[in-house]
Amino acid sequence: MAQTFLEYLDALAERNLAWPQPPQPKPLPAKPTLKPLPDIRAVTWSVYGTLLTITDGKLLHLHPDAVRNQIALQKTIEEFRMWFSMSRKPGQPWEYMLRQYERMVKTFQMAGTKRKGDFPHVDSSRIWERLIDRLQQNEYTWDRDTYGDEADYADKVAYFFHANLQGVRAAPNAADTLIQLMQRGVVNGLLADTQPFTMAQLLNVLEVRDKLQTGEQLFVQPLLTETHRLGVRKPSPTLYEGAVRRAHQSGFEPHQVLHVSHRLTDDLGIAGEFGFRTALYVGDRHSCRVTAEQLNDPDHKPDRLITDLAQVLDIVVT
Repeated sequence: MAQTFLEYLDALAERNLAWPQPPQPKPLPAKPTLKPLPDIRAVTWSVYGTLLTITDGKLLHLHPDAVRNQIALQKTIEEFRMWFSMSRKPGQPWEYMLRQYERMVKTFQMAGTKRKGDFPHVDSSRIWERLIDRLQQNEYTWDRDTYGDEADYADKVAYFFHANLQGVRAAPNAADTLIQLMQRGVVNGLLADTQPFTMAQLLNVLEVRDKLQTGEQLFVQPLLTETHRLGVRKPSPTLYEGAVRRAHQSGFEPHQVLHVSHRLTDDLGIAGEFGFRTALYVGDRHSCRVTAEQLNDPDHKPDRLITDLAQVLDIVVT
């Protein structure tokens, strides 16, 4: 049977590979506002830039530094032995792959959406699935017993590429905060820009698997609003409407859900319009880029401001 994604990540860890690391997060100079919010029964989280500290502050598909793209592609081509099935074009293999990859990213970025005002989601796994399909035309194969079918394999290739493009680590106190909320009976969910590999990556980087009891779930399925499943990204209205619908299906009103994110105008401000309570995380200046004017704008001002994720425990009182 093919490896699950978490088993694949465990196998990578055993190899002690060198991965890029993000800089240590540095909070913005701000005073937190921690007055408890009444009747909060669930917390939804953004991932990259909030629960996970990431190089450059957000997940990128292409980096403005060409060397970073080169290194990530070179390592991916070598790891999955793609070179032998690549067309023999002038230049280095990574250059040929980069041209194809860039075209795929642009295609996804320009894709239409079903609703005006929505923004298309760029799915890295589907990009790699198309690239792998092209390689198969040149007799490319992989160990399906280990990696799985085309979709599973593409997920793992996409993860490996991104892990070499940008470093990630758990935000300070992220894991303990999530676990303590769960133990208090508060439900954790996501309202996040995601990739198919995001949940496995999140659980792996947070190092929470050994801390959970059998049957416990750190995040509950009904409150997962993930962009890779909906095909649109923040700040698409469809995404927040879906989050409201999931809250209702879970027995919550939007005002009983606290949404925590490092993004103000294009995330928390919209979540607030849909009735959610909001907390702005300013614990990493690489991801949270707000001005005093934005913070004071009544149309976007968050309900609470935190410099450390553990402060959510002060806001959510059960």
